[in-house]
Amino acid sequence: MEDSKRGLYGEAVSATWLGLAVNLVLGGAKLVGGLVGGSLAMVSDAVNSLGDVFTSTAVLAAFHVAQKPADAEHPYGHTRAEAIAGSNVAVLVIVSALLVAWNTIWSFPHEVAATPPWWTLLIAGGNVAVKEALYQYKIRLGRRLGSSALIANAWDHRSDALSALAVLISLALVRILGPRYTFLDGVAALAVVGVILYSATHLLLSSAQELMDAQAEPELVAEIREAAGRLPQVRRVDKLWVRKSGLEHLVDIHVQVPAGLSVAEGHEVGHQVKDRLLEQFPNVRDVLVHLEPFPNTHSHECEEPGRI
Repeated sequence: MEDSKRGLYGEAVSATWLGLAVNLVLGGAKLVGGLVGGSLAMVSDAVNSLGDVFTSTAVLAAFHVAQKPADAEHPYGHTRAEAIAGSNVAVLVIVSALLVAWNTIWSFPHEVAATPPWWTLLIAGGNVAVKEALYQYKIRLGRRLGSSALIANAWDHRSDALSALAVLISLALVRILGPRYTFLDGVAALAVVGVILYSATHLLLSSAQELMDAQAEPELVAEIREAAGRLPQVRRVDKLWVRKSGLEHLVDIHVQVPAGLSVAEGHEVGHQVKDRLLEQFPNVRDVLVHLEPFPNTHSHECEEPGRI
């Protein structure tokens, strides 16, 4: 099971390194292209990509911390580091986007010296293709691993692809319509900022949900309930709370067992439930099992919003 968990983190780290390298190369190319070609939209898009380098670095650091074993001060482990990094990075991305917007609005009265050269279209077009490919790769991997950081990172790539598309369209229009329409470059830059703000806000809310111990996805909860209920001595699964923590989940489960079992026999059933869930679900970090007698007239399933 430990090998499975290391495999989960290994895949996530490799994907994050790939995104970091691509963002570094693309960010540098767009920054040079925007400054030399006189494109505000491309410069703002370059700031976004270079900001993503910092985001990826923070996520890598979070993955490193999350893999540390539990200790006396952190008995539940360090997996929350991923959500903490995601929320902090989201705030920084929002601030940087607002700074780019301010700079773009301030630059509007100034006339752009020349129409951006044709090769800036090649940079923007290549960025669209690369970012969309990264989105497709990371969204699939993030959903398979259950990584909120990777999924958020994937949507960040999708927002970059849309931003680059806006840049590509604005550059094409300026070249076709002439220098009088260079203001379209600034309009596209603001559109880029809007996409960045949307993506960062989504990441912030997602990270906050995890930090607030929201119930896990209904599909995962149903699978865990069904797996525990298949054990011979489990008569009924009562309460089941599953909270996400980084790439992993923590499970609190109440199961009803025959009232005539001895303490030792009930203890064995509890271990069977825990071992079954840890074995069947590699992303489950720990399981806390509470036993109740069956039938239990005082038992009630928790149907509160957000809990099953």
